[in-house]
Amino acid sequence: MHLPRSPRRRSATWATAALTAVALLTGPLPAAAAADSAPSPKIDSILLDAVDKGGEAPFFVVLKDKANLAEARKQKTHAKKAKAAYEELRAKADDSQASLRSFLDRRKVGHEDYWIANTVKVTGDQALVEELAKRSDVASVVKARTFALDDVEISDAKVTTSRATALGTDSSADGTDAAAWGVSDVKADQVWDQYENRGEGIVIANVDSGVQYDHPDLVANYRGNNGDGTFSNDYNFYDPTGLCTTAAPCDNNGHGTHTMGTMVGKHGIGVAPNARWMAAKGCGTSQCAEEDLLAAGQWILAPTDRNGENPRPDLAPNIVNNSWGGDDNTFYKDIVEAWNSAGIFEAFAAGNDGDGVTCSTTHPPGSQVATYGVGAYDSAGKIANFSGFGPSPIDGEAKPNISAPGVQIPSAWPGSSYNTIDGTSMATPHVAGAVALLWSAAPSLIGKIDETRALLDAGARDVEDTHCGGTAAMNNVWGEGKLDILASLDKAPHTAATVTGKVTDKATGAALGNVKVSLTDAAGTVRTVTTAEDGTYRLPVAPGTYTFAFSGYGYGNGTVSGVTLTSRQAYTQDMTLSPVPSHKVTGTVLDVVGKPLAGASVGMLGSPLDAVTTDAKGKYTFAKVSEGSYTLEVEPAAPVLCNGVLSSATTVGPADLTKNVRVPARTDRAGNSCAPAAYSWIAGSKKVALSGDEDSATVTLPFSVKHYGVSYSSASVTTDGLVNFVSSRVGDYNNTALPATGANGVKGVLAPLWDDLTLDKKSSVQTATTGTRGSRKFAIVWNNAAYADGTSGRATFEAVFDEATGAVTFQYKSVADRGGAATVGIADQSGTDALQYSYNQSVIAAGTAVAFTQGAK
Repeated sequence: MHLPRSPRRRSATWATAALTAVALLTGPLPAAAAADSAPSPKIDSILLDAVDKGGEAPFFVVLKDKANLAEARKQKTHAKKAKAAYEELRAKADDSQASLRSFLDRRKVGHEDYWIANTVKVTGDQALVEELAKRSDVASVVKARTFALDDVEISDAKVTTSRATALGTDSSADGTDAAAWGVSDVKADQVWDQYENRGEGIVIANVDSGVQYDHPDLVANYRGNNGDGTFSNDYNFYDPTGLCTTAAPCDNNGHGTHTMGTMVGKHGIGVAPNARWMAAKGCGTSQCAEEDLLAAGQWILAPTDRNGENPRPDLAPNIVNNSWGGDDNTFYKDIVEAWNSAGIFEAFAAGNDGDGVTCSTTHPPGSQVATYGVGAYDSAGKIANFSGFGPSPIDGEAKPNISAPGVQIPSAWPGSSYNTIDGTSMATPHVAGAVALLWSAAPSLIGKIDETRALLDAGARDVEDTHCGGTAAMNNVWGEGKLDILASLDKAPHTAATVTGKVTDKATGAALGNVKVSLTDAAGTVRTVTTAEDGTYRLPVAPGTYTFAFSGYGYGNGTVSGVTLTSRQAYTQDMTLSPVPSHKVTGTVLDVVGKPLAGASVGMLGSPLDAVTTDAKGKYTFAKVSEGSYTLEVEPAAPVLCNGVLSSATTVGPADLTKNVRVPARTDRAGNSCAPAAYSWIAGSKKVALSGDEDSATVTLPFSVKHYGVSYSSASVTTDGLVNFVSSRVGDYNNTALPATGANGVKGVLAPLWDDLTLDKKSSVQTATTGTRGSRKFAIVWNNAAYADGTSGRATFEAVFDEATGAVTFQYKSVADRGGAATVGIADQSGTDALQYSYNQSVIAAGTAVAFTQGAK
């Protein structure tokens, strides 16, 4: 599947963008360099140093205008709060950024626009920095900073495939016994027993390194798990880093899987093992880029589909864990304020910069006044020597807010394993999971941030250590003290009605597991649980009038309306569901141009049926599908070329169904698409001064050409089959996949045939212009290019620009295969977005063409 499109407005970036990063908090962070005083109060001094003496650097332009989130806070439900916050933030950004965007577009300066913090990312030199700082609508101009990601595997950490070994005790199969020491220390297991509550009906997210979604202790309560062997990742997982190879959640570090396990893991490792989870991969392999954290922050408030489209703030999580840290800037404050206004509880690690003695070592964002910062302690009840102490070095406020277990914490690890590690990163998810227990058992608190913080504070066990200031009740070492979720829940308002029941087969009386049970109140708030294998369910809800809905594969839906529940009422609602008939579903899958698509995977999402594969004629068949509504999903087999993933709503019944489908064109984040085109060769007529190996030359374009939203009148042409709009890029003989990230990755390019080519006496590069003004075509032609490694055969190919449509077409007159050792596609100017047609695949043939069409951005 193609990667999800970023839920931010993306435009081209003028030059290479160095990623800003923040560290996942599992060890001490390096100290930031002291900044020199800046000549302008708006300009970050570190940025001035970076652009000194003609240099360029990526930076953020922060707008003065801020969204007014007061109305969002007044809304009564989580969904309405999130919707109101999203609409206000988006509207304010679109309005206040309009003038700046226009200015940058006129200057042909690429930019990436964010609404959650009202900031625009730009790359430029000192002159541009100073000019932007003079604008009356700009509050500040700050450089993108980079922080190292600490190694999570400290010296005594160990990975094991045995849960019992990780926990240091036997583990039962029901997910409730043998609690990890931290889970027991915060008294989560006592909440399970005394309140019969494990986080039902609450959704937790993390912004982290990703999650192994099919880990045995996490797969059951992934919100994208349909309960029937299939998964829906839209709105449930987002990867702005682009490192996951499919749309499914991945974790190439381990940190995110570990923190999620502590929050919701089954079999004793998680605080709230029946809460559901979702995730945003805001952190890459070894660092968290600021642009990815901004994108992740936006997605948490308004989750999108895999393409970054159709935002659904009503699907925002209830809680978000943040076990990472960075510098003190406005972005994280703005993100936290936006989340809080939407009723999303956030927990932040207070940082691992402590030494057990020194004060003011908490780390932002966990040290900022807006956040709920968490310190760490060990199983002996001693504060961890790495745990950051207050008062906050940012604003002098008392920090941390609370402390939780953070030393030798066993939890999930990629590879279906377990790892035992340290850090405030490990303490913070204990707090996030505790809030899930609190909100599930006392649903009147859902979305009430201040009241929830107050209850966590009130329930905490005091620890007196005032050497950094404060009192026994609240000090700058422990905060309010040790997390005690049982005590907090005891103090909570107990007004919930408790709904229980059992779902069975009407014909046989057999218990039905994996049935979705949803309760919707008059305000539209939906609480959802899934029946256990014995058909039972339990869900505390606020008093009100509800509609019950029951749905499960192979059965007709069940509905009960107008059920009024009162405070503390115990209510039982059983349900019997009737089996429904099954039917044959067949069809033909066509590719983007209407030809049969062989080898494609066809799935019926919402059913437990295994995916089937199309035959040579594009045919597929499901022998028996129960009546109901599903999503037919088609995923092309590699090489996918220009074929995109299809998701089509499908209703089965009352008879056999024939459903023929055609996959859409695959697109990149900017909306560019490609498709096979009619071959119509244009011979070159004007020679370009280009020869030998690793050479480049600039050509003037006869008409303006747009590339990722930026117009150009010239381009650099290289011997290695590249057209580059950003630089000459000599030395790009080593082709890579697109986008080609990193400092040396090609950016702002067309790659009709990117390979290690050389131009000898038999070779040339030419241009040609055909047609009349308004409908001209301009071709850049490589004639008989040889392979630099001496491989036999030559390549004749071209890139043709169309003035009328704005499209560019790659055409191939002759290409020696070489095992498909070339890259074909286009990439944006920042190196973060691309539409790759092929990479080292034998898919290019003589007499073929592929056209790339400009997207909306």
